[in-house]
Amino acid sequence: MVFWLLAVFAMVWNGPPPADRNADTALVLGAAIDGDQPSPVFAARIDYAIDLLAAGRVQRIVLTGGVGEGETLSEAEIARDYALERDVAPQDIWVETASGTTMENLAFAQPVNLGKDVGTIIVVSDPLHLTRAMQMALDLGYDAVPGPTPYTRYQTIGTQWPFALREVYFLHHYWLFGE
Repeated sequence: MVFWLLAVFAMVWNGPPPADRNADTALVLGAAIDGDQPSPVFAARIDYAIDLLAAGRVQRIVLTGGVGEGETLSEAEIARDYALERDVAPQDIWVETASGTTMENLAFAQPVNLGKDVGTIIVVSDPLHLTRAMQMALDLGYDAVPGPTPYTRYQTIGTQWPFALREVYFLHHYWLFGE
């Protein structure tokens, strides 16, 4: 059991390597917001997607995330406003505003739910989150590659360990319950 948990922890800690290929869409997984601004973690994800768009590695960005408890705007709407303030063209931004979890971010952004064909995707999130997110994306049938944010907010061991342990738990939860 201990060996298994260590192996899963190592899988999460190392994460999937960043993709070298281009894709049609950068699919940004939602994260917390601070009032009417993305949290630093969410901003890092959005910034990386904007970088991918500016470099011509993707043609569009899909921003995900619903309305949290006590909030009036969805994570995706706040992310869209953030991207627009950084000169991303409105037609290059699609939003999914109903999701509340990683699985829902991915499921609700599927073409059948979004009403648009996202094509191939780069899943944009924190490096420690991508093992689980990529497994979900592939299980949902996406043609997906990982896009770990190069400027994650989880820089120190003190912030990385709790996040990684949380991901080990949620990866097991996904394997057991599919969510």
